[in-house]
Amino acid sequence: MDKTELAKLQDYLRRTFSNTNISVRARMKKTDSAEVYLGEEYIGIIHVDDEDGDRSFNFTMAILDVDLEG
Repeated sequence: MDKTELAKLQDYLRRTFSNTNISVRARMKKTDSAEVYLGEEYIGIIHVDDEDGDRSFNFTMAILDVDLEG
């Protein structure tokens, strides 16, 4: 992913979740994915899917059972 694509993904997530604290950051030595942060807390990863000639993005966020307590 290039800087333009990262910016578009960040803008999309910010608009979708109404939260300007979301940031999408490039990964070192990886071009097929990016990290997603809420403030300084890592919350997930976006992977690029180029199968069948269509480009799409998959956002994965793990939720631990201890995160549900509170």
